[in-house]
Formats: sequence, structure tokens, C-alpha cells
Amino acid sequence: MAADRDIFFMRLALREARKGLGKTSPNPCVGAVIVKDGQVIGRGYHKKAGTPHAEINALAAAILPVEGATMYVTLEPCNHTGRTPPCSQAILASGISRVVVGMVDPNPRVDGSGIATLSARGVEVCCGVLAEECRQLNQPFIKHISTGRPWVILKAGVSLDGRLNYRQGKSGWITGARSLARVHRLRSHADAILVGAGTVQIDDPLLTTRLQSGRGRDPLRVILDGRLSTSLHSRVYTQRSSAATWVFCRNDAPQERIDSFLERGVRVFPVDAGEAGGVSLTQVLDCLGHEGVFSVLVEGGGRIHGSFLSQRLVDYAYLFYGPLFAGDGGVSLLSGYSVADRDSAPRLTEARCTRLGEDILLAGRLVYAE
Repeated sequence: MAADRDIFFMRLALREARKGLGKTSPNPCVGAVIVKDGQVIGRGYHKKAGTPHAEINALAAAILPVEGATMYVTLEPCNHTGRTPPCSQAILASGISRVVVGMVDPNPRVDGSGIATLSARGVEVCCGVLAEECRQLNQPFIKHISTGRPWVILKAGVSLDGRLNYRQGKSGWITGARSLARVHRLRSHADAILVGAGTVQIDDPLLTTRLQSGRGRDPLRVILDGRLSTSLHSRVYTQRSSAATWVFCRNDAPQERIDSFLERGVRVFPVDAGEAGGVSLTQVLDCLGHEGVFSVLVEGGGRIHGSFLSQRLVDYAYLFYGPLFAGDGGVSLLSGYSVADRDSAPRLTEARCTRLGEDILLAGRLVYAE
């Protein structure tokens, strides 16, 4: 069992790591803290792919000599040369005598070799401190490394009776300002945001990140539009943004429509047909993973949500409940999806409930029946 002291300092390293959320892909979020004689003398986190790793930033920030100190790092130090040199060698050269690791790196290029190198050279290594918290921080990275697909997050704002709006074919806000602010934080942390053609046609959304601080990062915008029926005058195709817009259509989509989207600067990905005349969601996720997308925020509508759930493709969910009943005129959270009974229904585990003004956020990981 980890000592209380190690748990305390690993929590500080996790706090550093979270500063990189939404900024490090395709790399994981990593934080490091250097401690000597009970005092934190250096902190660092990985800020962006291609820049120094957390360990290097912590060493550079140290206010005292680090010989004989302990480094706490949320992920195993790398032991290979990629866009940056191996962190294991920098740790060895620094004279640090003990390294406490949150979790082993699942990347096959690392996978224990960093720990082995440090141990072989006389550095004391303790592994597995707050391992679950470290894994939760980097679920997108872990899933992509192990499956090649992005971490899929279903997000929706719904009424108490499970409606996304008040009238079919018309946009309408269900939740309040604090929920909206949290949604934009989620967008800023995701690599991509995904909606269906119906959402584009009804809501004409921007699909951008708009934080009060102004520091938000726009995610890649992904539209599922089997026949390329959405208007090229939609805001998602015409706005100014640092992020691109991609459209996934069916292989039999009209070539003239494909050409029109390409002329607008939209990247088009033809894939096989899927359920109810849509596109193959598994091929969409495979393609996104191949293109380096590690996390995707699925924002609907109801048919898209239902299709992702029916194919067991959702990993995590954020459901924002407004304190009202919308009635049966609106669109349901799930369309074209049903289960036989309680035992066969997917459910949230490790669920968290958060008050956001008048709204309630229910969030958790999806678990599917055997």
C-alpha cells in the first residue's frame, strides 16, 4: 500500500497533468513533481505534442539541486527517442534517486522499459500510486493505443422526460448557462465533436469552444451526412476557426456534392452505409483513430445517440438535465434504440452527480451487458 506521503505528492502531479487536458493529443497528459526533504522543488506538465515532457519541465523548473530527490510522475517515463529525447536518461543524468510512477505506459514503445532502465541503474522505483486516477486521466490515450479507435463521449442536454428539444424540427434550449459553460469546457478537452446531418439542419450550430476566459481550443468538427444533404451555407462550414470540418458520407453519395464540399475546404470521407441509411459508425471511428483523433464528443441528435449505443460504441456519457418537462413534441434522447429488460440495458458506472445552477449533470462510464 502506498504511503500517505506518496499519495499526497502524486495528487500534486495529477494536478499538474490536468493542465494539459485537451492540448497534448496524440500524447497523453502527464504531470511531474520533484520533492526533496519534504519540499516541492520542481513542477512540470506536458504542454503540447513535440514539446518537452513533464519530467523535463519539472527538472528545468527545479529551484534547488535535484540530486537525491524523489520525482513523482503520473505516467512511466519514456525510454525511447521520438520527437523528444528519452526522459529516463534525463532522470538518470539528474541524480534523482527515487521515482514514484502512477501507471505503466501502455504504449508498446515504452511498456515497462522506462521503469526497467531506471531500476537497472540503481534508481528506486515505486509504481502504481493512484494508478486508477492516472488511468482515468488518460482514457482516450489508453483506448487509442490498445484499439486504434478514439474514446467516445456521449453528451446531451435533456429535459426530465428525456427530450432534446420542444418541437420536432425546431431548436430549443433545455439547460441553463452553467451547463453551457461546462459543455464548452468538454469541447475544449476533446479532439473532435460529432453530430448528425439533422442537428446541422435544425440547430445550425457553430460547434466551437466559447469559454469566458477566451482560452478555449476548437475541436475538429465531424458531421455524419450520408447523402451530403446539409447546406454548404450552414455555419459549421462557413465560420472562421482554427479547427477543420470533416464530413463522413456514404460511398454512393453524389460526386458533384462531394466536389462542392471539397471546394468549400471541407474534407470528405466516403464510407460504407450503416444503420437506417446512415454511415458505418465503426468505419468512422476507425478512420478518426487512423487520423490521430483520440477522443470524440458525440452531441447528437437522437438517432446518432441511439446508433452509437446500439453498437456499444459509447465509452462515457455526460447527461445535463434541465428542471423541466418538454412533452412528447420534442426529439427523444435516443431514437431507434431499445432493450429487452433491465438486465440487458447498458448502464453508467462510477457515476457522478453534479449540481449546475438549476441543472443536474449525471456523468459516468458506460458498461454493457454480457
